[in-house]
Amino acid sequence: MMKKLYYNGTVLTMDTPLYAEAVCTENGRICGVGKTETLLSCCVGKEAEKIDLAGRTLMPAFLDAHSHFSAVANAQLQAPLDEAYSFSDIEERIRAFVSENNVKPGEWVIAKGYDHNQLAEKKHPAAKILDIASPENPLVIQHKSGHMGVFNTRALEMLGITSETESPAGGLIEKTADGQPTGYMEETAFVSNLQRIPMPDFSALLAAYETAQRKCASYGITTVQEGFFAEQLAPLYHGLLEKKRLWLDVVGYADAASGDALLREFPKAVKQYDRHFKLGGYKMFLDGSPQGRTAWMRTPYRDAPDYFGYGTLSDAKVREFIRLAFAQQMQILAHCNGDAAAEQYIDAVAELERQKMDVAALRPVIIHAQLLGRDQLPRVRSAGLLPSFFVAHVYHWGDVHIENFGRARADEISPAASALGEGIQFTFHQDAPVIEPDMIETVWCAVNRKTKAGEALGASERISTLEALRAVTRNAAYQYFEEDEKGSIRNGKRADFVILDRDPLKTDPAKLREVRVLETIKDGNTIYKA
Repeated sequence: MMKKLYYNGTVLTMDTPLYAEAVCTENGRICGVGKTETLLSCCVGKEAEKIDLAGRTLMPAFLDAHSHFSAVANAQLQAPLDEAYSFSDIEERIRAFVSENNVKPGEWVIAKGYDHNQLAEKKHPAAKILDIASPENPLVIQHKSGHMGVFNTRALEMLGITSETESPAGGLIEKTADGQPTGYMEETAFVSNLQRIPMPDFSALLAAYETAQRKCASYGITTVQEGFFAEQLAPLYHGLLEKKRLWLDVVGYADAASGDALLREFPKAVKQYDRHFKLGGYKMFLDGSPQGRTAWMRTPYRDAPDYFGYGTLSDAKVREFIRLAFAQQMQILAHCNGDAAAEQYIDAVAELERQKMDVAALRPVIIHAQLLGRDQLPRVRSAGLLPSFFVAHVYHWGDVHIENFGRARADEISPAASALGEGIQFTFHQDAPVIEPDMIETVWCAVNRKTKAGEALGASERISTLEALRAVTRNAAYQYFEEDEKGSIRNGKRADFVILDRDPLKTDPAKLREVRVLETIKDGNTIYKA
């Protein structure tokens, strides 16, 4: 592979020194960082391809610290409800999807992205409402959070959900006063039934994965996450690997409830990349979502003095899953939105460390950490936990959090500045497809902390642009145990770059959302160009 020299722009290394004039790469690796004149004469010579940045900014590519890559792909095959603002909007969009995609009677229809908080009715639709939209097809609509949704009557019949069906532990099957299922389900009840739906045609899925990779690359991302690698995905991933269809790096986290079966099924991918896929560890869910009012809290929801949300696993089961990860020397990720869920995780890790298990060495991660309490941060640090904040919640659902928790508690969501003050290393993510994998928007959210309504939410938790960028580059690489390979521009590391239209560090913080990704480079090759 020919050497390449990037010059005549801003090189933001995210290392020391922070800036350089030029970067040289060869065979997908960085082989020189420094002054243009030096690299021209000493590093590359005349054989290099010289790439003029023309005043633009080159920096390390972004690493998505938590996403659901297969869900991003599947979303390409589902009816989008993100812009639905009423039950009638939902009906209209589903009917249009069925018509435009020639969906035959009896075939499953999946829709995603509705948010009851933005619907005029301010509640979830019932099965009977969905029956109007799709009377001849089993239908499920997924809430934007991914933690709940609604099945229509035909879908309930096909899944065998009746008045006799009981809600599983850590989940809810809602029923009417006379015991009939309404179609609405939460958490384990919803997820387990969603997994029973037949998967789309394999060729359609392959095309969807290609589209999903292009989408992520368009946002400057070269490493994504399969944030809940369930057993149902194994055949699909075998196909993706056999056909070599992955060109972004994908890190999977196996469902802890499946034990080590998936590790045995993908032995070449355990903690190392095999055709761009690796199994990085295990994942467990300890609660739900704050905007869906299922996050497990230490204090009650604002308008329900006896309601705290709820957990999904017993203390014993949490410790069991952490022991499994430790026995395999694999990382463990725990979904914790509420502070009670975070407390359960912190306590479990601390207890096992007191038993001489060095869990901290495995870099355990608190996924989302939305309502992680400031008072919990010293124990997070001492236990060696890494919070991965879903900081874009400030913009997308900050106003809802004010309603659910009151202004004072909502001000403290994603306490990044407080975490910095405690010396805690953290990352940011978008939980795609919950929202678009837009790293620039996430950086803007962390720096400005503005809600959709324009409220300044928790100004004391704002951080600098540099610290926000570290969260999606260097810190994210550290979270993945890839700090020697990615996250900064240094000799020997992978040539994974993003080219921006301007230097974000020299951009007015209020205008960070205007920064544009012009090109994304993976292992020295351009994978996206605007």
